[in-house]
Amino acid sequence: MSNETTAAPRVGFAGLGTMGSYMAANLVRAGFAVTVWNRTPGRAGELLGLGATQAESPAALAAASDIVVACLTDSPQVESVLFGKRGLAEGFAAGSLFIDCSTLSPLKAQEFATRLAPQGVSMLDAPVSGGSEGAKLATLTIMVGGDDRDVARADGVLAAMGKRINHLGPVGAGQWAKAINQVILSGVYLGVAEGVTLALKGGLDAEKIVQALIGGAADSWVLQNRSGRMIDNEYPLGFKISLHRKDLGIGLELAKSVGAVLPVAAMAAGFEDELIAEGHGDDDNSALARAIRRLSGI
Repeated sequence: MSNETTAAPRVGFAGLGTMGSYMAANLVRAGFAVTVWNRTPGRAGELLGLGATQAESPAALAAASDIVVACLTDSPQVESVLFGKRGLAEGFAAGSLFIDCSTLSPLKAQEFATRLAPQGVSMLDAPVSGGSEGAKLATLTIMVGGDDRDVARADGVLAAMGKRINHLGPVGAGQWAKAINQVILSGVYLGVAEGVTLALKGGLDAEKIVQALIGGAADSWVLQNRSGRMIDNEYPLGFKISLHRKDLGIGLELAKSVGAVLPVAAMAAGFEDELIAEGHGDDDNSALARAIRRLSGI
């Protein structure tokens, strides 16, 4: 077997925000030759120290890579990085693979895949769940849409960033799953916030209550990892409430398109709109508890 067929792919990473910087670092630590790019300069210092190299543009990033991973804010940013001036599409060679870990509409994911196909470039939509902790520890759940062969080709790259890799169907399926994930999370955050608030209003030791519930039917990732923030009423960044609201909007639009009614998600979206208007958009999503606490007078 030739070196060409056994060599690890060169990996590019676009988007070094809270999640992306950790994900790119884990790719470097896994032994991949990683090139990075970020719209805002100055975010790559730690990655360069780990051994990554920096590209001057998305086009240069694509030209230096066999597989490019992106973790960006929303559809307009992905479209700009892909198809804008000096975008990834200008640098992709035929046979390249684009893995989009951003969260956006399934329809947009399908549109981008269709636009890349004439260049011989394949795409996977692969949004992630697990928060900044999961990104840092490489324990993310990754929801993947795309062709079987492309998923197999991406296996090592995805495994370096996540613990559970779920291939759910063609391009767009990953984004459907992520929208469903965000809809479910909206209810879980509200449920934990209500439980914490009830404990506080009852004069109980809320931390002891939480510990008593862990392992039982009410247990969840949110209960274990975010109830403390709700108790303290302090919400350091893990995943911005403004980004969850954007994701929840995708879920609500999908629901409308298929005739599903999501009353809990709609209520959560309303609370998030109020919190964002009050300047809490950069708080962690657990700041939904602010709304429940306020309604309860604490």
